[in-house]
Amino acid sequence: MSSQDIPEENLPAAQDTAHGAVGVADEKHPFADPGLPPHEHRIQDVDERAAKRSERSVALMFTVSMLATIGFIASFVAIPHDKSVYIFPIGHINALNFALGLTLGLALFCIGAGAVHWARTLMSDVEVADDRHPIEASEEVRAKVHADFKQGAKESVIGRRKLIRNTMFGALTLVPLSGVVLLRDLGPLPEEKLRHTLWSKGKLLVNMNTNEPLRPSDVAVGSLTFAKPEGLEQHDHGFQNEIAKAALMIVRIQPDNIKDKRELEWSHEGIVAFSKICTHVGCPISLYEQQTHHVLCPCHQSTFDLSDGARVIFGPAGHALPQLRIGVNDEGYLEALGDFEEPVGPAFWERG
Repeated sequence: MSSQDIPEENLPAAQDTAHGAVGVADEKHPFADPGLPPHEHRIQDVDERAAKRSERSVALMFTVSMLATIGFIASFVAIPHDKSVYIFPIGHINALNFALGLTLGLALFCIGAGAVHWARTLMSDVEVADDRHPIEASEEVRAKVHADFKQGAKESVIGRRKLIRNTMFGALTLVPLSGVVLLRDLGPLPEEKLRHTLWSKGKLLVNMNTNEPLRPSDVAVGSLTFAKPEGLEQHDHGFQNEIAKAALMIVRIQPDNIKDKRELEWSHEGIVAFSKICTHVGCPISLYEQQTHHVLCPCHQSTFDLSDGARVIFGPAGHALPQLRIGVNDEGYLEALGDFEEPVGPAFWERG
């Protein structure tokens, strides 16, 4: 664009030393700088009612963003992951994905649209020319940056337009919650599942190899037998999850050799039942020394003394193996007298 294309009234009369504008072409500056056109006020600058309307519009967008974020969280919790809906003209799609995408997109869009509308209608739009300066940050530059920041904050009217400020903070506060609730996809909440197993009062101890209920006569001194709860079968859904908590080691020790008083009380004629799951990282324990009554975890060599409450005598395991209290029913079969008194397997941070 040449100087002839600029209206005469907008051309600077002389060189503007503030930003290096050249009003007249010469040998050093062959092209004249037409300067900046005069500033035109917006309706919001001269009419407070129009400014209020813009303020309410921006606040409405931020409010819609907050509602959309709440809708995102509600959809994530309430809509089944396998539910589908028909959306014209897309067709059948996953309802959860559609709801999450729609609400999150609306939340982000409204924050961006509100910020743009705020900047274009309420913030100062005066163009300011500034000379280029060295990159080094001198004291004068830092002072100028601080002054410009304060001036920008003042011109943004964020202090005076409290409705915009509060709704913007609300929208920016709620949007990150969308990412927080996505952490649920890391896995289902454990609830009380880690604290309980299938064992309960009256459940028979079933031999893992023969799938038959155990009698006291089936367990010889010095032998090691693995047991599971009555009614748990390998073809059952969730068998691996349940057996990983309920698997038992059954050993028979001479009552005089049992050192722990509670272990003796919870046993039947020297037959004791301990969890098979190592308390270090959950490996199954299967190595038994008859003479010492020690069991060894093959993964990291944690060693437990079954004659002394299954306490840890070597290795990285943090606590003893949980014991199951057992007895004999009227038919002469070994049965559980309840569940484990503490969670089986490795410790976890909520363990009480």
